[in-house]
Amino acid sequence: MAVGLNPPAKLAPVQGIELGIAEAGIRYSNRADLVVLSLCEGSTCAAVFTKNKCCAAPVTLARDHLAAASVRALVINSGNANAVTGETGMRNAEQSCAMVAQAMGVDASQVLPFSTGVIGEQLNMSAMTSGIPQAVANLDVDNWLSAAEALMTTDTIAKAVSTTVTLAGKPVTITGMAKGSGMICPNMATMLAYVATDAALPQALLQECLHRGVDDSFNRITVDGDTSTNDALVLMATGKSGFELKDLESEVGQQFYNALERVLVELATAIVRDAEGATKFVRIDVRHAERVDDAKAIAFSIAHSPLVKTALFASDPNWGRILMALGKADVSALEMSRVNIQIGDVALIVKGEPATTYHEALGKQVFSQAEIGITIDLGLGAASFHVWTSDLSHDYVSINADYRS
Repeated sequence: MAVGLNPPAKLAPVQGIELGIAEAGIRYSNRADLVVLSLCEGSTCAAVFTKNKCCAAPVTLARDHLAAASVRALVINSGNANAVTGETGMRNAEQSCAMVAQAMGVDASQVLPFSTGVIGEQLNMSAMTSGIPQAVANLDVDNWLSAAEALMTTDTIAKAVSTTVTLAGKPVTITGMAKGSGMICPNMATMLAYVATDAALPQALLQECLHRGVDDSFNRITVDGDTSTNDALVLMATGKSGFELKDLESEVGQQFYNALERVLVELATAIVRDAEGATKFVRIDVRHAERVDDAKAIAFSIAHSPLVKTALFASDPNWGRILMALGKADVSALEMSRVNIQIGDVALIVKGEPATTYHEALGKQVFSQAEIGITIDLGLGAASFHVWTSDLSHDYVSINADYRS
């Protein structure tokens, strides 16, 4: 059950974007598992992809198509990753784009393919052949929530969010959806996510927004320390609102970016809240480090530690595990006599020694909460970094042990 996460409320449509879904039967029965997203002519598109060196065929093809042409459509399937599938997998990705292009009257190079699911199995092309026309036939501006549900694999809840802000007197909408519950670790975007706005942005500025936004959101989440073969995050701008952004540093540019960042953070943290088997949602803050890289290394050392994560699941205030994970991080400077550690509002370590005010019952109370904050103050400088993570439960093991069953 997702931690503190409710089904998304009604999502605002984005002018110039339509979505269609189909029950193609790629892996699942009696549920939607295929999405086609249509972008109006003149839209701009930016994306970031996994850094996993065993990346899937659709990742390679999407990179090539994004660099070569103006994007008019996305085709996304769940249930099969089309990863480590060789030349046949690449041909299947190309054929999927060609089928969407034929159905929509665009060029195949204008279609970006995406897949998520089991690695090492060939994509069911008969399902794609029957499903793509169905998805194109029901393209609609109000299909965001249905599309988010179609992307799900081990997710327990659809993840989507909308916001509308007034910029230069014009209402501008940003709507996005994401999927992901496991194989989540920052190394770009760590899942599949699609975000669209009806603002107008040139492609270079859109890409700048995306890179900055990913660093502030999706690159700060981790569930299990594993980076998928299929990760991708796409940001699209249709320009249909009549608002055009030319400069991120202007006041209106900052307003747009802040709205975009809120959407990205909400989607990213929704993935952690819905992490496989999760019972806890945890924010780890490292403050007053000498360098940002040091703060980042410590935050992820704690977030990745199985011993920390299992203690969180057990509501066991075994804070020695946090100290262990702090100490093993590869950092340039650490002086234990300056270190303060706090869980929620309870002090654990003060200047490198156990807090005199601490007792086990206080720790147990905080560790038992569904949402927990861990703060590490290094007392060395002005740099800081934070990450969001989850606990590690029996259900995580069961879900992944049974995934292909």
